[in-house]
Amino acid sequence: MFTLNCKGSLRIIEEPQVMGIINSTPDSFYNKSRTANILAAIELAEKMVQEGVSIIDIGGQSTRPSAAIIEPSEEIDRVIPIIEAIHAQFPNLLISIDSFRPEVAKTAVLAGASIVNDISGGQFFPEMIPTIASLKVPYICMHCANDINKMHEKINYPNITESIINYFKERLNACKEAGMLDVIIDPGFGFGKTMQDNFKLMNELESLSILNVPILVGVSRKSMIYKTLQIEASESLNGTTVLNTVGLLKGASILRVHDVKEAKETIHLVQQLRLKRN
Repeated sequence: MFTLNCKGSLRIIEEPQVMGIINSTPDSFYNKSRTANILAAIELAEKMVQEGVSIIDIGGQSTRPSAAIIEPSEEIDRVIPIIEAIHAQFPNLLISIDSFRPEVAKTAVLAGASIVNDISGGQFFPEMIPTIASLKVPYICMHCANDINKMHEKINYPNITESIINYFKERLNACKEAGMLDVIIDPGFGFGKTMQDNFKLMNELESLSILNVPILVGVSRKSMIYKTLQIEASESLNGTTVLNTVGLLKGASILRVHDVKEAKETIHLVQQLRLKRN
């Protein structure tokens, strides 16, 4: 169990949660998550709500390999109308803004977002962490290289799990010093990591529990699945479910996914296993 203080509203989380993905981008790697149309975004959000989503993560900057880095104004234009529309339709739904830019995060929170999901861990722009702390919203801090242009360059980690734990110790300390209320960590599967690193990290995910913060797992339809199985992203739901199951068994508190119904079913079955074991 953990709690999230979202702009003064305390959410008590007693079991793993599902975060659904909506991308207002033309180039995110999984095309069924993309929409620039407000009505289509509302329909997708409604489907996710019916399937049991807890958080919807909205992004306007693709972070797939080789994606172009757009201007902040364009990112704001992409995400704010969708955030406003979904917030108006589902006022009690938690909305996360997926952005590494402080000005985008702040504008999104003012428009209705309650969580900031930052792939950079506050490293791309030094004002990011103080900005989020001032907004009084939970912060998802991901592990990533510290250069915006090198986020997908493979790094030679002597020990990937140890490196990530040390990274988060430093980042969590920076968040605490800034006055951050709640931090969720995301080990950043696929970002600057080899296939071997990704699977080693998943296999040792429970080691991150030493940090005593909720863990988000985001492996949905990623290349560690479809490249390993030699299939397409569109065919990788089964592989996603397998790795989400492993993640839950090893301590994940949030699953970030494209497919909400299947993730909810995975959580339900894993919870039943735990009840029978206890």
